[in-house]
Amino acid sequence: MSTPKSDIGIARNIKTIEWLKAELVSGVATFFRGLVRNTEDMMIDGLANIVITCFILGNRLGFSFSRLDVKIENKIKANIEQEHEIEQWYGDFSALLRYLQDNKR
Repeated sequence: MSTPKSDIGIARNIKTIEWLKAELVSGVATFFRGLVRNTEDMMIDGLANIVITCFILGNRLGFSFSRLDVKIENKIKANIEQEHEIEQWYGDFSALLRYLQDNKR
């Protein structure tokens, strides 16, 4: 049997997750508005909000920041190994992997 205090905690966590989902959509909207208006600050603000919100949302869902970091790095490496078109054309995945690895040091 759950206690009223644990019910409040569960309800608050659900509300927080819903709020974070709305924040994620808002970040995407900000980014798209920045694209339409050709406003660099708005685009980077939207992208930053998306990244932050994804990390916080993952944490609220029980995934540690480090676990998300590992998954991101593995996906980047997989795209490099599979010779993703963006990697072939621009080398973006390799550049991102170097950036992330340099920041760990």
